[in-house]
Amino acid sequence: MDHEPLPSEGHAEIRIVAATPEAARRVAEVLRRCFASTEQRSYPAGREGGTRLHLTLDTGQAAEPARSWLTTSESSGQEQTHADEV
Repeated sequence: MDHEPLPSEGHAEIRIVAATPEAARRVAEVLRRCFASTEQRSYPAGREGGTRLHLTLDTGQAAEPARSWLTTSESSGQEQTHADEV
């Protein structure tokens, strides 16, 4: 399996898959209110007409409420991958 390169330090690559473009955009909007981000890129997702949306978040430029959550949360140290993740 090919692995994508990791994003640079302090950034996170986000992939949103939704049944409609509007649902994907709504989730992306919430994330953009919490973090600085790149322009979103959207692609068709599957034969059923879904949407896959990609964006990069800058976790170093977090806004509330993400900033307070990040300062109080701790990593579990466990990496979990869903069976259908690419």
